Amino acid sequence: MKNTEWFIAKRLSFDKNESRLTRLMSRISMISVALSMTVMIVAVAMLTGFKSKLQEKISGFNAHLRISNYDANQSFEGTPIRNDYPFIDTLRKLPHVKHIQQYALKGGIIRTDDEIQGVILKGIGTDFDWSFFKQYMIEGDSFQLSDTANSNQSLISRSISKLLKLNTGDSFEVYFAENPVRVRKFTVSGIYDTYFEDMDKVFVLCDIRHIRRLNRWENNQITGIEIMADRLNRMDEVYSEIENLVAYRTFADGSRLDITSIRDAFPQLFNWLAIQDINVLIILIIMLVVAGFNMISGLLIMLLEKISMIGTLKALGMRSSAIMKIFVYRSSLIVLRGLLAGILVGVSLCLLQQKFSLIQLDQSIYYFAAAPVELNFWRLALLALCSFVLISALQIIPSMIITRISPDKSMKME
Repeated sequence: MKNTEWFIAKRLSFDKNESRLTRLMSRISMISVALSMTVMIVAVAMLTGFKSKLQEKISGFNAHLRISNYDANQSFEGTPIRNDYPFIDTLRKLPHVKHIQQYALKGGIIRTDDEIQGVILKGIGTDFDWSFFKQYMIEGDSFQLSDTANSNQSLISRSISKLLKLNTGDSFEVYFAENPVRVRKFTVSGIYDTYFEDMDKVFVLCDIRHIRRLNRWENNQITGIEIMADRLNRMDEVYSEIENLVAYRTFADGSRLDITSIRDAFPQLFNWLAIQDINVLIILIIMLVVAGFNMISGLLIMLLEKISMIGTLKALGMRSSAIMKIFVYRSSLIVLRGLLAGILVGVSLCLLQQKFSLIQLDQSIYYFAAAPVELNFWRLALLALCSFVLISALQIIPSMIITRISPDKSMKME
């Protein structure tokens, strides 16, 4: 027989005459592995979903990358750049650039009869991608822009709507701290809510031409250019390509440009997300250790109950290493069953969370009303494979006691 060890391991796995203790320990070990796998899947899926959704919200407001004037002005308004640089057409053709759009920023104060609120007006043009805001619209709709006529329509958040008691169709005035004070009147076209209070309570979207006129800019002047990569993990690659095009250069109008990623703009959030990676890693290690040591306990009991069999196999000439393989194979089958059960339960819990939002969160702290989860087949497969290899490898440790068992002593114990 080509693989005697595997044959004996299978016979032991399906032996109906095993003692109650061995069957009990096998089940406990399998359940331990299943629970550990379930916890690991849920932890990884929640962390991945949380990071993905939070980064999506940040980039929805600020894009993955921004090109602006390289100056020392740290205000939101900054020094303008042009929207007709020759390199812009080259940017559009970069392989991992999904979308490019212009924007302009200006700080102002919304004043109503009862309340005031400081905001940042984000001026947008006809090239603006509405896909992010449309998925968070709760009232009204986005506004249409044309190349000819100005629009007084605006988009505000639910936070601003509640604070200032504004509804769709209502008008409001924005005051700008200049000498003399300037005022612009806008109408609420729609209300959005991303549950990202840091941004929601600040940004109001409007026609970019209002910002140009308030700042006395030319028609080709803007605060900056926003670039969306096709995937977040491509952001650094796109950053390098843009850097080669625009950084460290002085253009014909005397301007120098700077590139900022959302990671640079929000370092505190990305550092916080990095800490969550460490927390999940600790959970994974703990779960693997628990599952591994439960398997070791179960295997030790199996070995003690099979001492006579081990002695017989040694007396028949089987080497200790071959006998070790039998019990490693035997425990690996238990691990495999536990992993499959854990995958089934873990994936089911994640799908239930996606559909029914069973786990609710305080959105003022976590930015979401329900815990987001994201399942990735390749990440799941890698997690299962690594768990199987590591837990199975741990079974070599108790199996080594086989080398200390001599046939004559095992016969006496029998």
